[in-house]
Amino acid sequence: MNQDLKELFLLDPEITYLNFGSFGACPKPIFDKYQEWQLRLEREPVRFIVHDGVGALAIARKSLGDFVGCAADDLVLMQNPSYAINTIAKSLQLNPGDEILTSNLEYGACDRIWNYYCQKAKAKYVRQHISLPIQSVSSFIDQFWAGFTKKTKVIFISQITSATGLILPVEEICAEAKKRGLLTIIDGAHVPGHIPLNLNTLKADVYTGACHKWMMAPKGSSFLYVNKENQHWVDPLLISWGYQSDFPSNSTFIDYHQMAGTRDFSAFLTIPDCLAFREKYAWEKVSTKCRLLVQKNAMRFCNLVGSEPLAEISNEFIGQLFSIPIETSYPEQLQQRLYDIYKIEIPVAVQNGNAYLRYSIQAFNSQEELDYLYDSLKELLDSRFLNYKTS
Repeated sequence: MNQDLKELFLLDPEITYLNFGSFGACPKPIFDKYQEWQLRLEREPVRFIVHDGVGALAIARKSLGDFVGCAADDLVLMQNPSYAINTIAKSLQLNPGDEILTSNLEYGACDRIWNYYCQKAKAKYVRQHISLPIQSVSSFIDQFWAGFTKKTKVIFISQITSATGLILPVEEICAEAKKRGLLTIIDGAHVPGHIPLNLNTLKADVYTGACHKWMMAPKGSSFLYVNKENQHWVDPLLISWGYQSDFPSNSTFIDYHQMAGTRDFSAFLTIPDCLAFREKYAWEKVSTKCRLLVQKNAMRFCNLVGSEPLAEISNEFIGQLFSIPIETSYPEQLQQRLYDIYKIEIPVAVQNGNAYLRYSIQAFNSQEELDYLYDSLKELLDSRFLNYKTS
């Protein structure tokens, strides 16, 4: 990758950082803007929180809406996708026996959210089994809809999964759900800034995405989108000045969810700067190079550990994330050993009893770093800490 781009980031140069996917990484120019907003807040807290910041939030929402393809008043800025999904799950009116259909590839925190609220309502969270590797888009869709019953009320699915790093065909899922009269809730935490997103054409009822991942905003910057037909039933997680507001805006949805008490919302205000940064450095081209590097190395790693890729190595399923199926009895120790001995920051996820070593590639990563990961894994294989897959 371009060394000039690498120098834009604040990451520790002593660490081989192959885990951009978990929390992103904020470039220096954006982080400087973030600190400018924080300083402005501290210099005049009342003026900032009550007046100036409100206008800046509107500008940020407009910029983000233009980027993800929706009206500014159809999205509200939130700390993270977990907060957004909690907002939806708590508001959703589930009856005993109702079913939420999902896949068994979802993010663990979201599984916990839905299990909690389904248990309270005596509803059912159906984690439909998806066979890996995925053979095709059509095979995924067939397997997913095999979990549908007459009790299904809601579809919940990730557009890009966390543990497996796969891009799922949510456009087709949303279209079919509409035909069946189902509410669609999409977890797009990894999507904005990673792959193209247009909410107007996707037609999901509810969508959440992170700005602090692939858009490179400071931590704690995400959004919740709800189409106008469903905004009326979405309650805020906490009741504050936006409820029965003395000065209501033209959007009850924004009033309810934007005014969440005293907090530092500076991270939200950097969204226009994030988009300007992407444009300045032609980030779509950067992302394309990153994706090619991910895909170029994918089979090499699978061959090393004796496993198969989780789907075809193509833009249809693989972006800037790749999860290598590995055979190990010590996933946590493997992750720690890679960090302690080799100074490699990389996640080892366990889902459905299977372990995955997931590398993420961003502008600051290089082929040399993937070579280093390869050599490090080979040493662990030779030492029998990591086992070759035999099944």
